[in-house]
Amino acid sequence: MDPQQIQTLVSVVGALLVMGAVGGVVWLGAGEFRLRAIRRGRLQGGVQTIVQSGGPGGGISTRLVAGVRRLGQQDAVRDPAKLSVLRNQLIQAGFYNREAPVIYLGIRALALVVATLGVVIILPLIAGGKAGLTGIGVAAILAGVAILGPDRVLNMRKAKREQEYRDGFPDLLDLLVASVEAGLSLDAAVSRVTDELARRYPNLVVHLRILVLELRAGKARKEAWSALADRLGIDDARQLATMLRQSEEMGTSLGDTLTVFSQDMRSKRMLRAEEKALALSAKLTLPLILFIFPCLLVALMLPAAARLMTAFGKG
Repeated sequence: MDPQQIQTLVSVVGALLVMGAVGGVVWLGAGEFRLRAIRRGRLQGGVQTIVQSGGPGGGISTRLVAGVRRLGQQDAVRDPAKLSVLRNQLIQAGFYNREAPVIYLGIRALALVVATLGVVIILPLIAGGKAGLTGIGVAAILAGVAILGPDRVLNMRKAKREQEYRDGFPDLLDLLVASVEAGLSLDAAVSRVTDELARRYPNLVVHLRILVLELRAGKARKEAWSALADRLGIDDARQLATMLRQSEEMGTSLGDTLTVFSQDMRSKRMLRAEEKALALSAKLTLPLILFIFPCLLVALMLPAAARLMTAFGKG
């Protein structure tokens, strides 16, 4: 096979992998939007207006999703113990659908199938002479993308949301302190704070609304806050849940406890900002050496070089 055919083959296989990954993410996101639409319709009393089936052209996508779901169910049956851990990770990444773990496992299995087909297609290259190393490299890339790609995408989305949770938690504590000191109960303060943080931290507000619904449903406060900490997956939320449980068991003042914890959160946020500021000089060393210093050297030496060239030209 000539190099042009090799590039075409690699492009086709890579496009299949990218389309599979993007399709999986889009399907998970579409499931979340559909779930929200169903809940909104139930609140408005119009459940019948929600279309449950796909459109006229949804037959292929429906069959594809059904195949992905079957692959995920087979993987889940082989190892059911990891479903709870995976469901918690998906919730932390923003996928709240009940079938999200099965669909995610199906996407991983589908990626492995596509990568296997790609390796089988590239086998003639591996068996060839000069193109053997190229085929091995392409096969290794396909295997790495299929094995590490879904987990990498999930971890990136999870890390992005955890950063938002860390940024919004001190503001959440400040507003809770202000609301409790104004005379509201903790449950009413959480409901009031949720409305205030809706624009700035929308992903954090989703978990707070779940917390409000659990408290209204009669769930114990310590269990509801512990569930919130598990969904957020950050240490600050776990510390707050532990502190509220200890405050409830020991009968200490909730306002004073939240005030102390809020001051601690502000101190931690300031320390994180100072840490980033102090690390900036070390991070700028490499860009200074590679980009700024050569430009500065050229700008300083160019006039002298021009004068030397003029002097030698006259001589």
